[in-house]
Amino acid sequence: MKKVKLSEGLSLSAVVQGFWRLDSWKWSAVELARFMNECIDRGVTTFDTAEIYGGTLCETLMGQAFEQDRSIRNKIQLVSKTGIFKEGGFGYYDTRYDRVKQSCEESLKRLHTDHLDLYLIHREDPCIDFESAAKALTELKKEGKIGEMGVSNFDPHKFNGLNKAVNGQLVTNQIEWNPVCFEHFNSGMMDDLTASGIHPMIWSPLAGGRMFDPNDSLCAAAMKTIKRIAEKHDADPSAIIYAWIMYHPAGAVPISGSNRLDRLDTAIKALDIRLEHYEWYEIYKASGQQAIR
Repeated sequence: MKKVKLSEGLSLSAVVQGFWRLDSWKWSAVELARFMNECIDRGVTTFDTAEIYGGTLCETLMGQAFEQDRSIRNKIQLVSKTGIFKEGGFGYYDTRYDRVKQSCEESLKRLHTDHLDLYLIHREDPCIDFESAAKALTELKKEGKIGEMGVSNFDPHKFNGLNKAVNGQLVTNQIEWNPVCFEHFNSGMMDDLTASGIHPMIWSPLAGGRMFDPNDSLCAAAMKTIKRIAEKHDADPSAIIYAWIMYHPAGAVPISGSNRLDRLDTAIKALDIRLEHYEWYEIYKASGQQAIR
């Protein structure tokens, strides 16, 4: 499996396994450990989670699997996130120093590990104090509790603000991108990341399954083009989408969130697909949202 180098100390597998919906899989620790080992056997060695997933349950379940098979943790790069909280059903963000430090400690305990390979601020907090968040992340790295730091869903202004506060130590921005979502192209975030040589991680590359909903007009329009290109390459349409994401010079790392190994295999097969340059643009404008000016 190809590796994507985020820093001197951290490389991710070119396809990441996500555990966003792990709490709905209803698996035992034995079953989850078996799945994790199947991922590792395929070269997918980067696992992504967050404290908010399942209301912290997803981290807990992963920790139980690590305890079930203690060989797993040393074979993977473990990613988690902080910053999203709920109070009485009300969602809000908290990226202050004390909260970030506390969240990391709690995640480590749930995951039964002494460090995270990559720790992300989960959302672009409109009340963020860059220096406060930066102090927490910097201390966690010095303490060896995190290997590298990054963010998720940040716009260019907040990314650059925090990156300045941590002296350029952010190694990724985990963002949503798929054939019907172009927020980070239109904001300039993708251009900034590409220019800086910072590889984004990509969540929801298949739009959470929406891409295959014939009643979604944007997805249906995009899939018409994607299916035509898939036939040309004798490939699954899902693999074409993954290949399209990985084609971009930003060196994006897509996250597969399914618990089905056949779907993970499809994502892996995308590494061998060689799109024509013009095909990338065909998919870029297929939904009708983007124009080639």
